Amino acid sequence: MLAPVTLWTAYADSRPVGWTVSSVLVADGPEPALVGLLDPDADLTEAITGDEKTGAGEPGNGGKVAVSLLGWQHRGLPDAFAGLAPAPGGPFKLGTWTDTDYGPALADAPGWLGATVIEARPLGWSTLLTARIDQVEIGSDDDRLLGHLRGSYLPGE
Repeated sequence: MLAPVTLWTAYADSRPVGWTVSSVLVADGPEPALVGLLDPDADLTEAITGDEKTGAGEPGNGGKVAVSLLGWQHRGLPDAFAGLAPAPGGPFKLGTWTDTDYGPALADAPGWLGATVIEARPLGWSTLLTARIDQVEIGSDDDRLLGHLRGSYLPGE
């Protein structure tokens, strides 16, 4: 199945951290929630959950995360944030970012949301994170979304 590609970002000791996540789900309802599978070894996971291995403990940044939806024009960012492609000066140098209370949001993203962590726990080789969606910003409908399928990035329809 074609999966959306997102960048999850937060602040850890006043510095930005981020990670590419395509295992993500938004649960709509009176209290909308965000669910994602994160790498337990990523700096981002530790910043928003406290303990990067188990998700236990107090989140290092108050448990807040910004999630930017990526468009086709951003297809170079996911591998840079996952540490699979070079990013001289760090991956945050590859885009323009807006500071938010949740973390840096990609300025030209098709949309982004701000969320507060409710729960984090180990699941398989990942950390299953559930967060309350606090803020949603929708961009232009003109952007083609970036999708991930069988190890490749594809333009979403």
